[in-house]
Amino acid sequence: MLRPVQHRPTLRAFPGLVGVSVRCARNVHECTSARHRPVASVPAGTLTDVTAEPVGSAAKAPTAYMARHLSVLEGLDAVRKRPGMYIGSTDSRGLMHCLWEIIDNAVDEALAGHGTRIEVLLHADGSTEVRDDARGIPVDVEPKTGLTGVEVVMTRLHAGGKFGGGSYAASGGLHGVGASVVNALSARLDVEVDRDGKTHALSFRRGVPGEFSGHGPDAAFSERSGLRVVGKVVRKRTGTRVRWWPDRQVFLADADVTLEDLHDRARQTAFLVPGLTLVVRDERRPEHAEEVFHFSGGISQYCEYLAPDQGLSDVVRLKGVGHFHETVPVLDDRGHLTPQEVERELTVDVALRWGTGYDTVVRSFVNIIATPKGGTHVSGFERAMTKTLNEQLRAARVLRASEDDVVKDDVLEGLTAVVTVRLAEPQFEGQTKEVLGTPAASRIVAHVVGRELKAFLTSTRRGDKQAARSVLDKVAAAARTRVAARQHKELQRRKNALETSSLPAKLADCRSDDVDRSELFIVEGDSALGTAKLARNSEFQALLPIRGKILNVQRASASDMLRNAECASIIQVIGAGSGRTFDLDAARYGKVIVMTDADVDGAHIRTLLLTLVFRTMRPLLESGRVFAAVPPLHRIEVVGGGGRRNEFIYTYSEAELHRTLADLAKKGRSVKDPVQRYKGLGEMDADQLRDTTMNPRTRTLRRVTLDHAETAERTFDLLMGNEVAPRREFIIDAGASLDRSRIDA
Repeated sequence: MLRPVQHRPTLRAFPGLVGVSVRCARNVHECTSARHRPVASVPAGTLTDVTAEPVGSAAKAPTAYMARHLSVLEGLDAVRKRPGMYIGSTDSRGLMHCLWEIIDNAVDEALAGHGTRIEVLLHADGSTEVRDDARGIPVDVEPKTGLTGVEVVMTRLHAGGKFGGGSYAASGGLHGVGASVVNALSARLDVEVDRDGKTHALSFRRGVPGEFSGHGPDAAFSERSGLRVVGKVVRKRTGTRVRWWPDRQVFLADADVTLEDLHDRARQTAFLVPGLTLVVRDERRPEHAEEVFHFSGGISQYCEYLAPDQGLSDVVRLKGVGHFHETVPVLDDRGHLTPQEVERELTVDVALRWGTGYDTVVRSFVNIIATPKGGTHVSGFERAMTKTLNEQLRAARVLRASEDDVVKDDVLEGLTAVVTVRLAEPQFEGQTKEVLGTPAASRIVAHVVGRELKAFLTSTRRGDKQAARSVLDKVAAAARTRVAARQHKELQRRKNALETSSLPAKLADCRSDDVDRSELFIVEGDSALGTAKLARNSEFQALLPIRGKILNVQRASASDMLRNAECASIIQVIGAGSGRTFDLDAARYGKVIVMTDADVDGAHIRTLLLTLVFRTMRPLLESGRVFAAVPPLHRIEVVGGGGRRNEFIYTYSEAELHRTLADLAKKGRSVKDPVQRYKGLGEMDADQLRDTTMNPRTRTLRRVTLDHAETAERTFDLLMGNEVAPRREFIIDAGASLDRSRIDA
C-alpha cells in the first residue's frame, strides 16, 4: 500500500469538462486518483484542488479494461476508421490512389482482351469519373449474398472477379478492396453499367447504397438496395461508368487530383498495354484540356521514352515464361475455401538499353501495376544482370584476372530498363502494391534474364556484336572508376578531417561532434559572416562564407566544378564526397542551411547552391537535411507608450508589412518612422540575426525536398542548363501568368 502524497496538486478547470482524473508519479511508484470531481459548477478560469489518493480497489479504477470496451467494425467502417491502411494517406497521394484503383479495374479488363478505350474526366464540381467500353460489372444477383454484382463489388471488402474464378488470367487487382474502398471514402459515388441492352444505375453515400434526389453529394438521399434501369442501349454496347465525390470528412481540404501525375500514369499505362487508348479530360479549366495517350510500340518504346541519354545500342528485349507451384485457398462449388496446389505461369518481358550517361532508370511492373519499391522480380533482374555480365566480362577478357568482379551499381550505370511480369494472383506487400512479394518471381526472372542477356552478349550478328562490346566496355569502365574512387576515399578517411589542414581556413567550425545536432550555415559574404559569428551558438552551429555567386554546375563539367574554389570548399566541408561516391553517413553535419540575403541576388545564390547540392550531393536532399533560412525583410518599431518598452515586429514580405502596419493603425498603435528595410544579412546586429534566423527556438527554416525527382531534374535543366532557347520560351510564356506574390525575394 502506498501512502497518500502529502502535497495537493491542482488542475485548472475548463468549461465543458465533465470530470478530472489524475495520475501522480513519485519516484518510481505510481498512484491513480479515484476522485472525479464534476466541474460544471466551477467558474471557468478558477483552480480546483484534486488530491492524489492511494490506489484502492482495481474495480473502481477508471482504466478498467473489459470486453465491452472492444469495438467491432462492420463492413466498410474499418476503411473510414483507418483509411491510411488502404490508400496510404488522406492527402493528394491518397486521392490519386483512389483514382488509380478505379482506372486499374478498367485496365484489367483491357488486359483480359475486353475494351480498348478508357476515359478519365475531372469534373468542375470536384468529382472524378472513369469510363470504359469493357464488359461492365455484372448486374445479375450473386447467389451467396443475394445482392447484385455491382453492389457486391462496391460494398463488400475482398469481393471481386480476381480470386481465381477464371475471369482474369492476370490483373493488377488482388485483394478485391479497391472499388469498395473508393466507395467508402466518397461522399457520393454513382455507378452506371451498360449490359444486355440496358443501362443499370446505383448510387452510394459513404458506402451505403441508395438514391439521390438531385446532383452532387449534398442532395437528399434515401437508402435502398438494388439496381435501377435508367435507359436502353444497343445490345452489343457494354461498359462501366464510375463517378465519385471525395469525402472531405476523410480527405484533407487541399487534397486534389494532380493532372501531371495523372498524365504520367496514363502515358505509362498506354505504353504497357499496346493498343489501349486513354483519354484524360480536365473540365476544371475553362478550355477543357484533353490529352490522348495511345502507343503501339509497347515497353520498347517506353524504354526509349524514359532514356535520359544517347544509347550505346538499340533496345534489347528479354522475354521468357516460367512455371511454379504454390498452395493457395481455392473456392469450391459450395463457396468454401480449400487449400490446393496449383501451377502458375509467370511471363517475363524486359526492355533495356545502356546509354552514354551515368543515371539509372529502372521501372518495374506487375500486371501493369507499378512497383516503385521493387520486389522479388527486381531482385531477380539485378542478380541475373550482375552474374551474367561478370561471366561475359571474364569470357571476353575485358576484365583482367587481377580485377574484382563488377557489382550491381557498375551494371546499372547508364542503364534504362522496363521490367514487367504477368501472373495470376501476385502477392503484394499491402494494398498500395508498391512491392512484389511472390518468391518464385525472383528465380524465374533471374533465369529468363540470364539466358536472354547471355544470348545478346554472345550474338555473332554484326550489329549485336558491336553493341555488346560497347556494353561490356562501359560496365568495366564503371567498375574501374568505382575502385579508384574507393581507394582515394579510403586514403582520405585515414585522416581525421578536423585534424588536417584540408578544411578551408574560412570555415568557422562548431565544437560538437554530434552529427544529428550540428548545423552548417552557408553564408553569403564576409560581412554577414561577421554578424553570424556573434549570433551563432558555436557549440553546434558552423559557418562557411561564400564569395558572391558560385559556379553554375548544371552547365559545368565535374572537373570545372572541383576546380572552383567555392564549390570545392562546400563539398570538402560537408565531408561526404560527391556524385556516385557520395556517402550520406559520412556527412559531418545533420543540417545544411543556406542563409542568403532576402533579395533577388540572394535568391539567385540560393538557387545556385541548391543546384550544386542537387547535382553532386542529392542524398542530402532526399533525406531532408537541406534547409533555406528565412531572414526578415523589415523591422517595425512599435512605440510602447506609458513608459513601456518599444516592441519590434519583423515581416517577411511587402504584403505582410502593409497588413501589419494596417493592423497596428486600427489598434491605434504608433510606429517609429522610417520602417527599417534590410538590404542584407550584414545590416542586422547579432541579436536580431540570432532571434530571427539562427536560434532554433525562434527561427523559421524552409526544408528543401525532392517530392518528384524527375520533375526537379527537368526544372533544373530548364532553368540552369546549357539550352538557352527553351529557357527563353519558358520566361516569355510564363511571364504573363506569373503570380508575383509567390516570388521568394
